[in-house]
Amino acid sequence: MNKCNLASVDMIKQLVAFDTTSRNPNMLLIEYIRDYLADLGVDSHLTFDDSGKKANLYATCGPQDKPGILLSGHTDCVPVDGQDWKTDPFHVHAQDDRLYGRGTSDMKSFIAIALAVLPEMLERGLRSPVHFAFSYDEEIGCVGVQRLIAQLEGMAVKPRACIVGEPTGMQVVTGHKGKYGARCHVHGLECHSALAPQGVNAVEIAAELVARLRKMGQHLREHGPIDDTFDPPCTTVHTGIIQGGTALNIVPKLCTFEYEIRNLPDHDVAPLMAELEDYADNVLVTEMRAISEEAGISWEPLASYPGMTADEDSEISRLAKALSGNDSSGRVSFGTEAGLFQAAGIPAVVCGPGHIAQAHKPNEFIDLDQVARGEAFVSALMAELCER
Repeated sequence: MNKCNLASVDMIKQLVAFDTTSRNPNMLLIEYIRDYLADLGVDSHLTFDDSGKKANLYATCGPQDKPGILLSGHTDCVPVDGQDWKTDPFHVHAQDDRLYGRGTSDMKSFIAIALAVLPEMLERGLRSPVHFAFSYDEEIGCVGVQRLIAQLEGMAVKPRACIVGEPTGMQVVTGHKGKYGARCHVHGLECHSALAPQGVNAVEIAAELVARLRKMGQHLREHGPIDDTFDPPCTTVHTGIIQGGTALNIVPKLCTFEYEIRNLPDHDVAPLMAELEDYADNVLVTEMRAISEEAGISWEPLASYPGMTADEDSEISRLAKALSGNDSSGRVSFGTEAGLFQAAGIPAVVCGPGHIAQAHKPNEFIDLDQVARGEAFVSALMAELCER
């Protein structure tokens, strides 16, 4: 593969330098992109979160009255806390044909490539537009893009298709799983541990629910539904956080845990949730309230997004495969914003530089060869839009 363009590498360095960990504002990065586009004569439209400290950016490059192709990416990244980084994660370190830094793979390189390629294509003249959609808070459940999509639904001319540039090694991905995440609050009754039967142990009740979730996951692995095009080939269940108790000699009053379900695109998780909540309400809460009427269990949805299955023969599937030079496609178990775009009536696929195996880890990196392949893909797409 030919060497990548220095403009792309420089742009990757610029974007990585903004610490857009999901807990932080992303406005400095968004304003940088807005100003960069403005210098090229391209207007940007921002949609904000409730705090006004985070924003999505949407921009149309080229004719305003044609649908065009949407390139989508998220600007936030996961924390580096507690990770053993060998270099500053927010300063790109180049070594051995790799760029190291938080977000290099997931997924600032795709955004950087699109921005770096744009000036040449604007000079050539885009006959059909390319749209940019850069979101906030994807990493905590595809939160920001939902406001951007609501904005698109009010537009007279919408994109005809979307490419989400998550790291796929430049393989076209036509399917991904959905996600449902929630937090469970268990409210018990505290007392001295010497009188444990007189209390309601919130940690023990939470443990029963976590065990129930584990059995649910085991049942799904053994009995399906199964789709061998995914790895793992079934809907999965996972408990990630649990917190409760104050001291060993106090029966704990409160316990909270967070769990998620990663579901196959056609697998409705509502019956799974109903089963869990029925067990909680009709078995556990009944036992708890025999001791304390104030005891109970409550649920707090955290994040959800749909799975995605693209038509292999759709225009965007065929176009993306042609641009990538690979007629095959794949499916992934991680989620993306593509499912939300597709649910809004915008056909979508996923294809971007880098590999998910490098994402969310210390010393995250992207190979320069992947940057070059990403450039070739985006350049070919924009060249196509210059022709029609």
